[in-house]
Amino acid sequence: MSLFEQEKKLSPETRCRVILVEKTDRLYRNFHDWMKLDPDQMDIEIHFVKEGSVVSKESKSSDKFIHSIKVLMAKNYSDNLSEETKKGQREKAAQGMWPSYAPLGYTNAKGPNGKTDIVPDLERAPHVVRLFEDYTTGRYSLLDLSKKAYQDGFRSRNGRKVVRSAIQKILRNRIYTGDFVYNDEFFKGNYEPLISVELWRRVQDVLDGKNKSKLRKGRRNWAFAGMIRCGHCGCSMIAEIKKNKYVYYHCTGYKNSHKIEYVREEILEEQFAEMLKDIQVPKVVQDWIAEALHQSHKDEQRYHRETIKDLQAKYDRLQKTVHILYDDKVNGIITPEFFLEKSEMIRAEQEEIEEALARHQQSDQEYLKLGVEILELAHRAYELFVKQPAKEKRTLLDFVLSNCIFKDGQLYAKFKQPFDILAELTREARRKKAAGESSDDLFEIWHARQDSNLRPSA
Repeated sequence: MSLFEQEKKLSPETRCRVILVEKTDRLYRNFHDWMKLDPDQMDIEIHFVKEGSVVSKESKSSDKFIHSIKVLMAKNYSDNLSEETKKGQREKAAQGMWPSYAPLGYTNAKGPNGKTDIVPDLERAPHVVRLFEDYTTGRYSLLDLSKKAYQDGFRSRNGRKVVRSAIQKILRNRIYTGDFVYNDEFFKGNYEPLISVELWRRVQDVLDGKNKSKLRKGRRNWAFAGMIRCGHCGCSMIAEIKKNKYVYYHCTGYKNSHKIEYVREEILEEQFAEMLKDIQVPKVVQDWIAEALHQSHKDEQRYHRETIKDLQAKYDRLQKTVHILYDDKVNGIITPEFFLEKSEMIRAEQEEIEEALARHQQSDQEYLKLGVEILELAHRAYELFVKQPAKEKRTLLDFVLSNCIFKDGQLYAKFKQPFDILAELTREARRKKAAGESSDDLFEIWHARQDSNLRPSA
């Protein structure tokens, strides 16, 4: 429905009769705007304050003619302004400065010459570098990388999760190498790069699927490649073989901020194995928790069903909003640029909802099975790690641990949920047993605390 048709449906009391505006070029930006506010069709008066003129259905033909000339002049002014803006941006790009809003990982700031350029964002730049380094390992999909980045603390400027599509745009963007493409033209940048051109090209190969065979044909499947970070500078720990026999890990030294520390792979294996002992749940406790899972399964199912219903309703509301925006764009109520901006924001939010839906649907179906399997894995984690080859060791560690850091000869890591809870309780149980505060089976420490909100039985 056009703006004119909507206006006609309004009652005389609520219909717009007068529009007050500063001058012509503040009201119209193109001929489409002019046609929508045609006084002959809308039956309105338009008062141009600075020009001291009024245009309405009853205006003289000469006044309408002069007004149309002013509209043409406003359109010419708008076109010229756009051309000059694009020309200025192109000249700025030719000088090696990014001429637009800074991408994630950078922020806009004025340089010594007084002109605005981009500089690394101290909060987000390390996360962007980590995205490139992690993706080259070939172990992460874009969705996995988005989840991992969120767990590591990477957020958009509005504090939200950086979704899969945004991750892909980052990995495809050459700007992080110090060079950039603007309006299909290549430019050499003068700002500080975040990554090397070589790293960017390796990521493009992975994205294009060109190096799948290379990953399969590698001479050595390093057990912990891309998994551990240097505790001094945050760069990745990479592996190399010495004397065709010994495997050592060390920091890439990309930031060149400290003395490089080397560690044998066997040492890392030993320290990882010691960590896994922290989640060895006693068998009697394992059986007790499994029974508790069976009892709570019904409540868990109800929770997931209600959450899925709410998420689906939210998704449908967003989709309805997109349809309304599209109709507004077709009817000329909003510009195509505004529609594109809003629809992209809504689509990003819908992607988050889709991911949440998938998680809840899977959890609803596999809650009980997964809980029992987690307990079994926790009980046997140390045993499995010691016996398995490098590839399986890595798979197990990726499932159980996160944020692995090596510093001053010691390996540090965090257990993922729910293994973090198991580790905390197991350490406490050992402490009490050593202090003589608990019996051998350590059973009482695993019992949940009494509910403070007690309800009388029916």
